[in-house]
Amino acid sequence: MTTIPPVRQIRDISGLLDHASHVLATRMAAAFTELGITPRAYCVLFHAQEVERTQIQLAELADLDKTTMVVTVDELEKAGLAERRPSATDRRARIISVTEAGGHAVAQGTAIADRVHREVLESLPEPEREFFVSALSRLVDGPLAEPVESERVVRRARRPRG
Repeated sequence: MTTIPPVRQIRDISGLLDHASHVLATRMAAAFTELGITPRAYCVLFHAQEVERTQIQLAELADLDKTTMVVTVDELEKAGLAERRPSATDRRARIISVTEAGGHAVAQGTAIADRVHREVLESLPEPEREFFVSALSRLVDGPLAEPVESERVVRRARRPRG
């Protein structure tokens, strides 16, 4: 008996978004090699420079688990880009402070991130660029803002260390 596979009625946006996210992440990682840090390290530095934040707060903003955050901050300290210091309000907490060199890395990293995003968006016809970003922002701020509860754990795709 031959079965006919079902025909999708709506384009697989899960697959499209997963693929786009993966490829964009690889482009970003490749671009950040010129700075000698990872996009993850840049993200932590960027958010640490905005306002005084604890290591736990930064881990949440950067969507990092505790172990990955510790490793990332260790790398940033070793490179002289950030330092841990005790919180003035909670002796158990550590503030991640961006050094002067880290501040320069944030400025350079922002230029790199902007360049990669600009290059990707420039592949779209100009009238579609703003619409695309606006539509994606509405989805992320609306129906795709928060994960939903599920009986099965949905894991994020593993990202290569680097």
